This record gives sequence, structure tokens and C-alpha cells, in this order.
Amino acid sequence: MRRTALLPVLLVVASGVTLVLAQRPFRQFMEEEDNPAAFPADGNEKTEFVFGRLRYRSWRGSRYMAGYGSWSTDYPKADRQFLQGVRRLTRIQARSSEQVVGMDDPDDIYNWPWLYAVEVGRWDLSDKDAAKLRDYLLRGGFLMVDDFHGTLEWSIFAEGMQKVFPDRPIVELENKDQIFHTLYDLDERFQVPGIQYWYSGSIYERDGVEARWRGIYDDHGRIMVAICHNMDLGDAWEWADHPRYPEHYASLAYRVAINYIIYSMSH
Repeated sequence: MRRTALLPVLLVVASGVTLVLAQRPFRQFMEEEDNPAAFPADGNEKTEFVFGRLRYRSWRGSRYMAGYGSWSTDYPKADRQFLQGVRRLTRIQARSSEQVVGMDDPDDIYNWPWLYAVEVGRWDLSDKDAAKLRDYLLRGGFLMVDDFHGTLEWSIFAEGMQKVFPDRPIVELENKDQIFHTLYDLDERFQVPGIQYWYSGSIYERDGVEARWRGIYDDHGRIMVAICHNMDLGDAWEWADHPRYPEHYASLAYRVAINYIIYSMSH
């Protein structure tokens, strides 16, 4: 094998080692849990991958508190159930519990290379938050956003991202992009509904009729922000064990996020 071909592998290994050494203790926010789940016996294990959930301020209030924490939708059941799937379906050494990563901490965000944020149609990023998130992403961090719907929530999310990257466009991801072809080939994607599908019979919410797969690239062509708009992958993870939730939606939700994880670890 050529020496240049080894470089990406070495970088992935190095980043994994760095993460293991840098991992901080598990953080729990029981008063803000949306759907409680048992804490796994090995939930504090040091591993090569940790699912970071971004804790942000909501537009409905300036403080982190129950009733204002849109960041915690589906937390922690969705996270822990998804991580069970990562362990079963891949060889990634994934921790069985999530890590809540707060924007209010001076530097904690830099310890967690992969972040997931939900309900970003409600977030309220300060200029300081935006600057920190920009620095994190340009240093090699990865952000996946999910579970926001329609034009109003898109406008709120886009306003926040404009603070983060005023000079970088949000673009549609093409089927040929590597992010859709890491472990699974995902040319055939479809809209994944939330639990509201049970009582509404509709796979979309508000005016979010069409699922949109978008992203923001860095200067080297790496996706830094993967945007899942007009869909609810988190609900699909959360309710994958329920007989009323259709299996094909849950399966796609797992495959998409697993591809995103592998992409972030190898790009």
C-alpha cells in the first residue's frame, strides 16, 4: 500500500486515541429528560466513539430548564437505543451512553468530535456560541442536525447557521456524495416520520412535505454539518422497538446516522 494511502487511516486511529484520552465523565440531566432510559452498566466505558448530544439555549427562553430544553427531545432513550444498533451493526467501539455537551462550558465541545442536535428550529445561538461552534467545526468537528420541520423552523435554524458561517452556503447533498456510501449505499432515501405518524397518519409535519438532505462543506470538501430537514430520525431510533413503528423507517434512520458517523471518523 502506498504511504499516502495510509495517512487517512493513521489520522482516524490517532483521533480515536486522542478521544479516549480526553473523554470526561458522563453527564446526566435527569430533570430535563424527555424519555428516560436505564443507564447502561458500561455507560462510563472509554471508547473510540461517543455520541455527543448538543445542549443549547432555546428561543423560548434564555436559561436551560425543563420546558425550555428543546435540545433534550427524545433524550436519552433515542441516543441509547441508537447506540445499541451501532454496536450490533458495526465494529465501531461505541460507548453505550450519550454525552451531553453544553455550549455554556468553555472548552468541553472540543472533547467530542461528533455532535447531534435536535429541534434546531428552536435554537438560539448567541454570537459567542456561534463563534465556538464555527471554531469546533473548522478544527474537524462534525454536527448532525435532525427533527425540525417546515419553513419557519428552517428560517430559525438558517439564521443560527448564518452566524456560524456567514460565508459558507447550505447546499443540497447529492446521491453520489461519499457520506451516503460509507457502510450503506443510500441512493434510495425517503422521508422518516416522527411518532406523530401514529395518530396523524401523515409522514410530514407542518409544511415540511419533502425530506431535504443538506450540508455545509469546509475548504477541503469535507461535510462539517449534515442537515436532516423535514424528518425525525431521532423518533425512529427511540421507537424502533415498538411494534407500531414501521421497520423500514427505523432501518433507514439507523443506516443514515451510522453512515454519518463513519464518514466523520474517516474524513
